[in-house]
Amino acid sequence: MSDRIPTDLVERIDALLPQTQCTRCGYPTCRAYAHAIDRGEADIDQCPPGGGEGVAALAQLLGRESKPLNPFYGDEAPPLVAFIDEDVCIGCTKCIQACPVDAIVGAAKRMHTIIAAECTGCELCLPPCPVDCIALLPIAPTPLARAQVLARAANARARFDARNARIASAAVATAEAAMLSPASASTEQSIAASTTPTSFAPTGSAPTGTADRPITRSAVLEAIARGKARRQGNFKDSPIR
Repeated sequence: MSDRIPTDLVERIDALLPQTQCTRCGYPTCRAYAHAIDRGEADIDQCPPGGGEGVAALAQLLGRESKPLNPFYGDEAPPLVAFIDEDVCIGCTKCIQACPVDAIVGAAKRMHTIIAAECTGCELCLPPCPVDCIALLPIAPTPLARAQVLARAANARARFDARNARIASAAVATAEAAMLSPASASTEQSIAASTTPTSFAPTGSAPTGTADRPITRSAVLEAIARGKARRQGNFKDSPIR
């Protein structure tokens, strides 16, 4: 659905969206939501990160009457940023794979950390974390003004597009390598090589130090135990709760 050739209207709708790629509207990307609005399949009140002013902006663009946000999709709230409890992180890289804007730095079996200035607060890194070491915390007391939402959206869109281009380029390179590889190389090995995370530092100013720390087997087992305890409401020692 989202690969439909964009119209000028789709571009203008997408330009008004916050580009968090959070999927809370019911669509996998902000662009897909813009397509759905253009087709009349989605309403303009489904984007909590865009807030009431975002709904009003869409209404003005489309010549409609504005309306409140639909609470089914969530409420307008202050901006959030993810934080990783690095003492609990086991370096599984699942959050890195889930982040739509490459705002997480780390590598397999290495501590991960968030580039706070690049995080959109989409929450997509939370479900895949097996040890529950990520928390979303507000960075402002109130929702952002419309100008701030659009400024953050421009940066988030650029990072999202860059990530997609990198993934597409890697897929092409993997396909070409598979075509040139010896016949004895199995398909499973080629796929595994293409999907195994490597040391990765996304575009932007990345924190240093924590991502280079190795993780021992005992630390992994302890982290898993702490994560289970936190989910049961018994973990008291971490600063992130």
